[in-house]
Amino acid sequence: MSYSVLVTKRAKKSLRELPKNIAKEIYLELKSLSREDNPTKYVKKLKGNKNPPFYSLRVGRYRVILNIEDNVMVIHVIEAGHRKKIYRKY
Repeated sequence: MSYSVLVTKRAKKSLRELPKNIAKEIYLELKSLSREDNPTKYVKKLKGNKNPPFYSLRVGRYRVILNIEDNVMVIHVIEAGHRKKIYRKY
């Protein structure tokens, strides 16, 4: 079974601001991640927030902040951006 991917408004905005080739790569990585049985194996858990836990997906120099809900099989895309700036909020 595959996970559903839900993209927040903030994530849509941040993806539009990225170069088109990077946004396309991110889309392909999210699609690939959604097909995995255990997507948490392929992402890094962030230390700051415990409930709900946030995860980081690495795509080159860019990062995608995610929240993965295993019980309902949903991946929430919170935000995307360059690694220099994205971690400051999380």
